[in-house]
Amino acid sequence: MKKTIAILIILTVHFGFSQTGTIKGIVVDKQSENPLEGATVELLNTEVATGVITDFDGRFTLTGVPLGRQAIRVSFIGYESATIPNVVVTTGKDVSVNITLLESFNQLDEIVLTTETNKDQPLNKAAAVSARQFGIEEVTRFSGGRSDVGRLAANFAGVSTPDDSRNDIVVRGNSPIGLLWRVEGIPTPNPNHFAAFGTTGGPVSAINPNMLKNSDFITSAFPAEYGNALGGVFDLGFRTGNVDDYEFTAQAGAFTGLEATAEGPMGKNKGSFLLAARYSLVGLVGGGAGGASTAVPNYADVSFNLNFGKGKLGTFSVFGILATSNIDFLGDEIDENDLFAAEDENLFVESRFGVLGLKHRLAIGKNSYLRTIIGGSLAQSEINAERFINKDTPEERLLPFFDTDDRESRLTFSTLFNSKISNKITFRSGVLLENFGLQSLLRDREEQPDNDGDGDPDLTTFRDVDESFVVLQPYVQGRFRITEKLALNAGLHSLYSALNEQFVFEPRAGLKYNITASQSLSLGYGLHHQPAPLPLLFINENVNGEAVQTNRNLDFVRSAHYVLGYDVKLAPSWRGKVEVYYQDIDNAAVESFPSSYSSLTEGADFVFDNDRTGLVNEGTGFNRGIEFTLEKFFSKGYYGLLTGSFFESRYEGSDGIERNTPFNNGYVVNFLTGREFKIGAAGRNVFFVDTRLATSGGQYFTPIDLEASQQAGFEVQQEDLAFSERFDNYFRWDVKFGIRLNSKTKKRSHQFYVDLQNVTNNENVFVRRYNRLTNQVDQVNQIGFFPDFGYKFQF
Repeated sequence: MKKTIAILIILTVHFGFSQTGTIKGIVVDKQSENPLEGATVELLNTEVATGVITDFDGRFTLTGVPLGRQAIRVSFIGYESATIPNVVVTTGKDVSVNITLLESFNQLDEIVLTTETNKDQPLNKAAAVSARQFGIEEVTRFSGGRSDVGRLAANFAGVSTPDDSRNDIVVRGNSPIGLLWRVEGIPTPNPNHFAAFGTTGGPVSAINPNMLKNSDFITSAFPAEYGNALGGVFDLGFRTGNVDDYEFTAQAGAFTGLEATAEGPMGKNKGSFLLAARYSLVGLVGGGAGGASTAVPNYADVSFNLNFGKGKLGTFSVFGILATSNIDFLGDEIDENDLFAAEDENLFVESRFGVLGLKHRLAIGKNSYLRTIIGGSLAQSEINAERFINKDTPEERLLPFFDTDDRESRLTFSTLFNSKISNKITFRSGVLLENFGLQSLLRDREEQPDNDGDGDPDLTTFRDVDESFVVLQPYVQGRFRITEKLALNAGLHSLYSALNEQFVFEPRAGLKYNITASQSLSLGYGLHHQPAPLPLLFINENVNGEAVQTNRNLDFVRSAHYVLGYDVKLAPSWRGKVEVYYQDIDNAAVESFPSSYSSLTEGADFVFDNDRTGLVNEGTGFNRGIEFTLEKFFSKGYYGLLTGSFFESRYEGSDGIERNTPFNNGYVVNFLTGREFKIGAAGRNVFFVDTRLATSGGQYFTPIDLEASQQAGFEVQQEDLAFSERFDNYFRWDVKFGIRLNSKTKKRSHQFYVDLQNVTNNENVFVRRYNRLTNQVDQVNQIGFFPDFGYKFQF
C-alpha cells in the first residue's frame, strides 16, 4: 500500500501552477421553482471579490475559480440569502449547481438571514421529516459504495442492507419490496442488473451516478405526491448537460466497469445533451459482484438526457435508461460454496431494464408551472435451470427443472401543477396514471410429485399470466408558512387499482417548528398503501383440477407512519438529528388457516414462495425505533458521519403469534470519515482517504428440519419456529484512498482510487441452507476481502 501511495504522489510532479475552473448554474425561487433574474452570485473566501448576476433564465457563470473546494453566496432582494459550501472545482469539468432561494416571510427589502445549504434538507419542500438529499459526490466518495445509490443509502439512519451480494434497501424494518424508485418523476420497476421479478434490489445498479443531480431519499411519512409504497422513496433526477462547452469523461472500475460520458450544448435555445454508457469488466468483476463463483457476470447500460432548451411552448426533454445483464452458472465449474448455484445444475440468468420518457415543463405566469411526463418502462428477467440426473455416470442426463420468464411493462402519464400563491402558501396537485402490462411464466419441479409416472417430479406451472391493469394516483398538497418559525405541509394522496377495484385515501401531514436559528422540531404522519407483491397475486392454486389465481383480489397492505424529530446545528458545519418513529401495519396477506406466514416477510430472499395461495388480509405488524445522526459536513479538509438506528420489527401471521420479521436486526451503526490533503507545488492536486465501519445485529431466519429435508430431498423449514434463530452480528470495515490531479495548462483532470472492501475479511453469514448433495445444512458466507479500484479522466 505504501508503494502505491508513493507512486500516486510522484505523479503530481507533472502538474503545475496555473489553472482555474468554472462554476455555473441556475437560481430559482424555492416555492414557484421558476428562475430568478438579477440574483447576485458571489465567490467567497478569495482575495479578489468575484460576483455575477443571473440572466433572464436564472443562469450564471463564474469563471477563473481557484481549484479545490469553494463556497458561493447567492442573494436577491426580498429573499433569504443562501450559502453553498463544498463546491468541488477541478480543471477537467465545469461544476454545475442548482440553487433555490426562499422569499423572506415578511418580504423585507434587505437580506437579514443567510442559510447554509447542506444535504440534511431534502429538495422536495413538502418533505418535513425523514428525508435528505444526496448527490453524485457522496455516491462516488464513500468507501465500499461501488458507485451505487442503494449502497449509499445504507449509510443513512434507519437503513440497512441485508447482505453484500445485493443492494436491497431495508428501511426501518420494512421489507425492501416496500421501496419506491422514481426516475425523473415517474415510478420505475427494479433499476438493477440481474433483477428478479417483484424485487427492488440487485447485485449491480443500472443507475449511473454520473447522470444524477442532487436527489431525495425519504424514509417515512412521504409527501402526498408519492404513493404505492410502504418503506421508502428514492426520487432520482438526471442533471442536464453543459450548455456552453463539450465535456467528456472516461473511467474504469472493478464494479462499475468501463464507462464513457459525453455532454454539451444542443440547439439554439440553451439546450444540451448528456449521454453515458457502461460495460462490465469481465473477469475482474466475476468473483466480486456475485459472490464465490467462477461464473462471469456481463452487464451493460446506456443512459441519456436530452434537453431541448426553453422555447415558446415551454421546455422539452427526453430521458432514458437501457440496461441488460446475463450470467451462466455451469455445474461443472461451480464451487460448492457458491451463493446462487449448485454443482449438479446449469443455471442461466438474463435480465433487461429500460425507461424512456418525454418531459414537458410550461411556465404559467411568474409563480406557477405545469409539468407533464409521458413515459414507458420495462423489466424482464429470464431464469432457466437444468439438473443433471445420475451425474458422472453412464446414465447421466439433463432434465429441464425450472424456468421463469417475467416481463413487467408500464405506460405512465404524470402531470402536476405547482403554484406559489404567496410567499407563505405553495400549492401542488397532480395525477399519476400507470398501465401495467404483465407477462409471467413460472414452472418448477422442486417439491413436486411424480403424477405422470416418468420417474421425475412433474414440471408444474405455478404462474402463467398475460394481462394488463390500471393504477391511478391523484394527489393534492400544500405548504403553509404559518409564522416565521412554523411551517405546515399537508396533503391527500389517493390510490386505485383496477386489479382489485380498491380505492383508498391517504392523508399526509408534516409540521416543522424552528425553536431557534439552530434548533427545530418536526412531526409527521402519513397513511400508506401498497398491493401485495405481484408474484404472489398471480400464483395459481389447483381448485377442483383448475388453476385459479386465489390471491388476485387481495386488498392493499396498509401502514400508518408516525414520526417525531429534533434537529440541531451544533456548529457551522456540524449538525445532529434524532427521530423517533412508529409504523402500525395491517391488512397484510396471511394464510387462511393458522400459520406463521405473512407477506410482510417477503423480500428476505430473491424469490417468492410459490405455494402461498388462498391468502387473506388479516395479518398485522409494527416497526418502531429511534435514530441518531451526527454529521460533519465537508469543511477544513474533512467530513464525518455517524448514524445509529435501534429498532424492532415484528409481525403476526394467521396463528396470532408475534414474531420477529427477517428484517429485525435490532441495531445498525455506521461511521464514515474522510480527509483531503492538498499536494503539489501549488496545492491544486488532492490526496484523499475515506473509511467506513458498519455493524448491525444478525438477521433472523427460520431453522431447517434436517431429518425431514433428508427424507424429502429438498429443504423443509420449521415454520412453527419461523424467524426464531439469528445469524451472528454483521461487521465490515472499508478503506478507500486515491488522488485527484489537475492539469496545469489544459481543461483535464485525472482521478485514481483504491477501495479495500472488508479489509478484515470478516466472515459475515449469507445463508444457512439444506444442501441436497451433502445432505447437510451448510453455511455460506458473504463476500470476503475484495479490492476495488477506479480511474477517471475528465476533459
